[in-house]
Amino acid sequence: MFDILVIGGGVAGVSCAMILGSAHSKPYMSGRRIGIIAHQKSSNLQEALFNNAYGIKAGTWGSDLLESTLEQVRTTYPSVEIIEGEKVLRVDGSYPNFTVTTNKAEYQAANIVVAIGFSNTFAIEGLTDYIEPHKKAIPEKHRIQLKNEDHKVADGIYVAGTLAGWRSQLSIAAGSGAAVGTDLLTLFNNGIQSQSHDKR
Repeated sequence: MFDILVIGGGVAGVSCAMILGSAHSKPYMSGRRIGIIAHQKSSNLQEALFNNAYGIKAGTWGSDLLESTLEQVRTTYPSVEIIEGEKVLRVDGSYPNFTVTTNKAEYQAANIVVAIGFSNTFAIEGLTDYIEPHKKAIPEKHRIQLKNEDHKVADGIYVAGTLAGWRSQLSIAAGSGAAVGTDLLTLFNNGIQSQSHDKR
């Protein structure tokens, strides 16, 4: 049983996983099982070139960033379990007992974070009832988002990045994923506002 299972290995999903991983030594995160299903094939970053994203060297390709950030999670926060090469097909159940089914396996999770793109090809069964038109995208592109209030879709279901209704900018998606991470830290800290800073 995962306490938190992040779905999506792009900017928002990895940013969320980094925040959660960095907090592993906090007492309220002790023994918590965190995972990320890092399917990246359909990520918009695959073809992106970054010159205007804070902290990222100009000329960085999104495909390289996808690889390097997942490796950063693997080496810096080994408590986060990375599941690669699997695509999520459906989500069943309700808080705190979700079953996440991929093309290869089933996983149990108390909380899920959905952090995949805002393409109208979204097809995760069990979550399609939450789909609505994207409020900050050009209507002709037919982008979608999941209905949410401050990233929360329903009890135990959170959404991050463009699928949460944010614009398609790396910095915005990263911030959205980090925000969801800190919301979950706050949840596990009995509602006391929480964040995680790596310090020397």
